[in-house]
Amino acid sequence: MHVFVTGGSGFVGRHLIMTLVQRGVQVRALVKWEDEIDILKSYGAVPIFGDINDKKALNSGMEGCKIVFHAAAKVDDWGVLKDFQEVNVGGTEQVIAAAKKTGISRLIYVSTEAVLTGGEAIINANETRIRPAKPNGFYPLTKAIAETKVIEANSETLTTVVVRPRFVWGKGDTTLLPRFIKTMRNGEFTWISGGHYLTSTCHVKNLCEGLILAAERGRGGEIYFISDGLPIEFRSFITELARTQGVEPGTRSIPRWLVWTLAWFLESAWKLFKFKGSPSITRTALSMIGSEVTVDDTKARRELGYTPIISRQEGLLEML
Repeated sequence: MHVFVTGGSGFVGRHLIMTLVQRGVQVRALVKWEDEIDILKSYGAVPIFGDINDKKALNSGMEGCKIVFHAAAKVDDWGVLKDFQEVNVGGTEQVIAAAKKTGISRLIYVSTEAVLTGGEAIINANETRIRPAKPNGFYPLTKAIAETKVIEANSETLTTVVVRPRFVWGKGDTTLLPRFIKTMRNGEFTWISGGHYLTSTCHVKNLCEGLILAAERGRGGEIYFISDGLPIEFRSFITELARTQGVEPGTRSIPRWLVWTLAWFLESAWKLFKFKGSPSITRTALSMIGSEVTVDDTKARRELGYTPIISRQEGLLEML
């Protein structure tokens, strides 16, 4: 079996490659930066050098493969719409086109629960939940558009499946945890309304298990949530994560209504004065970490036979 992975140098992509290689799968992985080629080789993958919009690289990488795992994305809570569109929408279009051209049989897309932000509170959401017309931010917006394109590409010859994890975490996290730890060490971390609300989580190993099961058993044109199981209090989980890195988050808190007002003010100032960098807090980030976000993975358990292969406690112990 040969598979092709986009986003191979990212947190999810690296773990997916290692998991597939351990199971005897031949993996080719798209890599954008030359200094990451040797890293992918060390994981056991054959690097394919190129950008997500590089048709030649995509066609070359997918030739002879049966399955594509599309994990590449621009993940951020602030930025320019064009940049998100180029990677999340345009890149997905190119992946779909290359998959059709090279005879790929199954395309598995790594999405996010963030596509649901901007509407009602995300509480015990399942796959029947309708996405809001205007998701809250460019990242959720473009991921939602990409989801639609993947689902619409499903056909008799190309089976497409969308997998939505919530709050991916684990050893080697290069996305969320470093940001939390930096603000804590700088004394800038603040809980929102005390952090006393529930969150679903998804350890990266559980996500990889879900992705592989989706490739094996997922129904075409369907969406599957993947999680660690029962939700946990956000404050408790973040505190445990921080302690694996020898950091205490502190007790400072700010009311939710106030931080939403502050985020709106900062975003307006950044747009008006064209400041460099990004605001310290955005409404996109608040939508994902500032209140309860819980999802129901019953469908994946029922249709894919999914069960978490690592518990939260085991995952935390790995990170010490």
